[in-house]
Amino acid sequence: MKSTFAARLGELRQEQSMNQRQVANELGVSQAVLSHYENGLREPKLDFVSKVCAYYGVTADYILGLSDDRTNAATRLSAVVCDKLRKLEDVKQQEGQLLKELKDLCKQ
Repeated sequence: MKSTFAARLGELRQEQSMNQRQVANELGVSQAVLSHYENGLREPKLDFVSKVCAYYGVTADYILGLSDDRTNAATRLSAVVCDKLRKLEDVKQQEGQLLKELKDLCKQ
């Protein structure tokens, strides 16, 4: 029976429409080693798990099967905060333009 790690490793690769050789090269292992990991024949060391998480942008909890949530709350919160900051910057630019137009009107 495949471990959750093995299954998720294969799923993540397939979602990217990549073959084992491509991903193995990116992760610095041979295609045979990656195949063994995906088939549950070998268990990776911690440094490989870390590389996989960074490569696919998922948490270790997800890849190890401890959570079905691919990203952690801090990552999601960070994305929301950045989006709100961009919107605030847009509003500030619009506000600046409106103030300039009002000042120009007052000078007339």
